[in-house]
Amino acid sequence: MNTLDVKDYIVFLVYFVLIVGYGLWIYNRKKKETESSGDYFLAEGSLTWWAIGASLIASNISAEQFIGMSGSGFKLGLAIAAYEWMAAITLIIVAVFFIPVYLKNKIFTMPQFLHQRYNGTVAMIMAVFWLLLYVIVNLTSILYLGAIAISSISGLDFNLCIGFLAIFAIVITLGGMKVIGFTDVIQVFFLILGGLITTYLALDLVSDQFGGSGVLDGLGIMTDKAGDHFQMIFSKESEHYLELPGLTVLLGGLWITNLNYWGCNQYITQRALGADLKTARGGLLFASFLKLLMPVIVVLPGIAAYVLWKDGSFQAEMMQGGELNPDRAYPVLLDLLPAGLKGLSFAALTAAIVASLAGKANSIATIFTLDIYKKQINTEASEKKLVNVGKTTVIVAMVLAIIIAPFLGIDKKGGFQFIQEYTGFVSPGIFAMFILGFFWKKTTSNAALFATIGGFLFSILLKFLPEMMDLSFLYPIGWAVPNAAGIYEIPFLDRMSIVFIACIVGMFIISKSETSRGVATNGLEIDTKMFKVTPGFLVGSLIIVAVTAALYTIFW
Repeated sequence: MNTLDVKDYIVFLVYFVLIVGYGLWIYNRKKKETESSGDYFLAEGSLTWWAIGASLIASNISAEQFIGMSGSGFKLGLAIAAYEWMAAITLIIVAVFFIPVYLKNKIFTMPQFLHQRYNGTVAMIMAVFWLLLYVIVNLTSILYLGAIAISSISGLDFNLCIGFLAIFAIVITLGGMKVIGFTDVIQVFFLILGGLITTYLALDLVSDQFGGSGVLDGLGIMTDKAGDHFQMIFSKESEHYLELPGLTVLLGGLWITNLNYWGCNQYITQRALGADLKTARGGLLFASFLKLLMPVIVVLPGIAAYVLWKDGSFQAEMMQGGELNPDRAYPVLLDLLPAGLKGLSFAALTAAIVASLAGKANSIATIFTLDIYKKQINTEASEKKLVNVGKTTVIVAMVLAIIIAPFLGIDKKGGFQFIQEYTGFVSPGIFAMFILGFFWKKTTSNAALFATIGGFLFSILLKFLPEMMDLSFLYPIGWAVPNAAGIYEIPFLDRMSIVFIACIVGMFIISKSETSRGVATNGLEIDTKMFKVTPGFLVGSLIIVAVTAALYTIFW
């Protein structure tokens, strides 16, 4: 039965009071200081390494992971963990090579980087694009999927849930990045504790179902009953190859997805841009360790649900609209938890959703206020005015998300797939623009525009190319495989690789042509000493790489 017990409400109330109370305490302490736009949007010099790392994870893990990735665990198995484990390596790369460039050049927003490196036109185009993407795709999907999940678990009305999540997130966001960063530490505590308890009980349930004893037996039973769900690399004959195309997860498009998300994304990098280099790197390394843990929390429960479902458990509960819906896996498992523990897991899910909403809303406010309002609307705005505009933007963005979310068909497509598909149309071009902008001083503004616009158009072309011609000739090299309808289609991650390479080549040709004619470029200040790391960071990085390599060796 989808309801919460009195004990569950008590546990959830404790979580709610802790978050709001701690947030108010941080906010009141901050009010004694001079509130500048840098302090409000970036918490300059305030966040510790553990607060940065916790905030990164809290902002990243949301309903699309708990619900969508557990659903993918049910459907695909452990292979979906590639998004998490490869992200652990990505965070190290961002810490070593990206963050020093941002901090050395005093860059606080992604449009500011584009303005400084290229020109105002490129920066403004991307500022508007990022605002639309963050509001229409990210904020709406987090809010909508979160409300569906909470409603299905608690039995509360959907509209009530979506309103509660929005208000809760607004309260935290209005306190600025400092409040978000430090409350995220508590959010992550609930997220990980509640998530681990859910995983423990799911494995224990599998063990009991098949006559085992304890979670280790449960894990062994899962690998025995669903061996195909414990492989990381799919062959092109696999029905899941389109979603995770073989070695592409190690050598291809997944790197573009991860590096663009973790290194070129205001929503993520903002947490580290207000700190010094050592603190920022420490936060990213901490987040990298937590990333290794995430599949235990969000993927294993999905596989456990699959094993139990395959054995005949909760057949009706996994159905939606007459069809099997893998995204029902996590809510179904939560509904099996005992009173009190269900409240803790419910708090963990809420923490993930609210933290992501707050982080996304803060990024929307930062880009609009600093890159559009201050530069185009009111260039003489005072610090107090900028902060107030940012707060107003948070509220407007959340209201817009509530209004448009029900009309996007997010629940039909699946939240994880929804976000990946729509951001994937532009991420290859954006990443190409950033990576050459970082490390090749001859990259021109027109080359950046080509990557932005041309990359988007090329992505759309490749998406619809199978409808215009037969791509079966690409099957031997794995670049096209038949979908459910028998039409040969280019896997999503491979499309991204192709578009990225095309953008790099196009940018190189355009830049070479223009610089040979004397076109000036705005190279960034880069010193190779910036990329030197401390011994402690190096040891931590090597441990993460070794653990990731071991995981892939075991579950290849």
